[in-house]
Amino acid sequence: MRVIARKTLRDFYEKHAAAKGQLGAWFHEAEAANWRGPQDIKKHYQSADILPENRIVFDIKGNTFRLIVKIHFNRSIVFIRFVGTHAQYDKIDATTI
Repeated sequence: MRVIARKTLRDFYEKHAAAKGQLGAWFHEAEAANWRGPQDIKKHYQSADILPENRIVFDIKGNTFRLIVKIHFNRSIVFIRFVGTHAQYDKIDATTI
């Protein structure tokens, strides 16, 4: 998969160092993945939440942080839409971000 934009992750973990290891691991796993649909993600990330319009919410570092991506499965592209603390996540609408 092609992940856009890694800089979003980097900017976040520079402010929240506790997220760096898991966000880095997620990035490399996503890059190497060949996800064809949400069911492929659920096989590896059982706690991931599948939202409408191919948005996926990943729990990072024991649900301390949240990562929302939008995936174009037919084009193998993952767009990072949001990364934040759980408190920040609670203030947004994950289905529209």
